[in-house]
Amino acid sequence: MDIFQSIIMGIIEGFTEFLPISSTGHLIVASDLLGIDQTNVTKAYEVIIQFAAILAVVLNYKEKFTIKKIDLWTKVFLAFIPIGAVGFLFSHQIKELFSVNVVATMFIIGGIIFLIVEKFYIPQEQHLIDDVEKVSLKKAMIIGIAQVFALIPGTSRAGSTIIGALLVGLSRKASAEFSFLLAFPVMSAVTAYDLLKHYHEFSSANLEVLAVGFVVSFFVAYLTIKLFLKFLERFTFVAFGVYRIIFGVILLLWN
Repeated sequence: MDIFQSIIMGIIEGFTEFLPISSTGHLIVASDLLGIDQTNVTKAYEVIIQFAAILAVVLNYKEKFTIKKIDLWTKVFLAFIPIGAVGFLFSHQIKELFSVNVVATMFIIGGIIFLIVEKFYIPQEQHLIDDVEKVSLKKAMIIGIAQVFALIPGTSRAGSTIIGALLVGLSRKASAEFSFLLAFPVMSAVTAYDLLKHYHEFSSANLEVLAVGFVVSFFVAYLTIKLFLKFLERFTFVAFGVYRIIFGVILLLWN
């Protein structure tokens, strides 16, 4: 991987990680288009840019990363348990699902679900939970169960958690924010595991490319989180549903 490819991949990771459009699916497609081989070095690179995205969440929500917010983090870690358990127990089976056809199909299915939820299942605005700290333990667990579907490539971790949050009565903004915070334990666990698995790939020869990808991913993720919340103040998730369907169809035709 060269510097140019590192910049492109960093932008894609930073932009798609927290949007309901599957960062994994976009990275798979981008790697193929850019001619990037899926080697151990590439996997090490993906660990680095994911870690950058985690730091973007911490910086955006630094006021929530304190001991005073222990109640909130109890709910967040409770929501993490389902995907952590299923991901650990069925890691080999999940890896076998990685293919363009699966990604494309889940893009389309996820898009349709977003359109259905937006049309039929969003409660009246005055009854919505607009503060992530007011989410109950039961609702947090339901969101966590919804997140398990993100283990299927192309589903989108952000997408599945946002759908779960919308269905239990969170506002669009609160759904996105809970998804951001829930990304912290999920991505931290994945990054820690991958670092242990691929630490030997971080040689001096790769440091420049890794550093560029890290910086780009961090800044793009940081800005994306802020702009996404601004977007949700005026618009719905319909645009993301339509995009997912179009992107999925293109993938199926292209493949």
